[in-house]
Amino acid sequence: MRIFDPHIHMTSRTTDDYEAMYAAGVRALVEPAFWLGQPRTTVGSFVDYFDALIGWERFRASQFGIRHHCTIGLNPKEANDPRCREVLDVLPGYLAKDGVVAIGETGYDSMTKEEDEVFNAQLALAVEFDLPIMVHTPHRDKLAGTRRTLEVVAASGIRPEMVVVDHLNETTIEAVAESGCWMGFSIYPDTKMDEARMTVLLQKYGTDRVLVNSAADWGRSDPLKTRKTGEHMLAAGFTDADVDRVLWQNPVDFYGQSGRLNLDPVPGFTEFEPAAAGNFEGNSVLRGAPKS
Repeated sequence: MRIFDPHIHMTSRTTDDYEAMYAAGVRALVEPAFWLGQPRTTVGSFVDYFDALIGWERFRASQFGIRHHCTIGLNPKEANDPRCREVLDVLPGYLAKDGVVAIGETGYDSMTKEEDEVFNAQLALAVEFDLPIMVHTPHRDKLAGTRRTLEVVAASGIRPEMVVVDHLNETTIEAVAESGCWMGFSIYPDTKMDEARMTVLLQKYGTDRVLVNSAADWGRSDPLKTRKTGEHMLAAGFTDADVDRVLWQNPVDFYGQSGRLNLDPVPGFTEFEPAAAGNFEGNSVLRGAPKS
């Protein structure tokens, strides 16, 4: 089973997770820029974070045989903080960089006027740079937030096939399916969606334009939920080709619209030597690695 996790926050994960993901079949991923768990107070903290996504984290993933890509954006939670608004001014400098395959996460958290402004600004950037965009739907009042999201997306002029509306569930999937946008689902141990419910939705709505991710952020989560969803699909009667469509080909098709995917095997990596040679700006992830 080959897996491309289209939404996973590896900054919050350990190297053990990278090893386990590779063993489970993960060969590529996309890490969206997101909230770090507490408020950031300056634009400079975003700059350092974005630099880490396109630099250090890409290197760290490569040491475990996984191709790392990212999305760059001002997340909806921090869109409400006036100290963060200037982040919009630095985004264009990142949207032309290798490995940046979409804008995001953007969208809604509390559906405020400020979130509206930041969401619209990033939709305009997606049109300007001809990049896909990842849209976060709110945790509260999700159906109303999803409907509002689709209205704003339609008014922006962006092609719906360039948009993934994420964190969906049984109440929101139909509207997004009808819109022509891609449908994103985060599979969690306790919240959002689980693999059994996801399989039922795939049986009802099919496998087209569906992205299944583990998200795996700071809270209780599981970076192997993609694999577990694939196994549940097989047990429910889906074919190997169906699973490959959902867990590999769909992410490739969506993010491939950026023209920046690199899915080649990592040079010099083998399963038997998970920490490949090399370093990033003088640093490595080799501490504690077995001696050869």
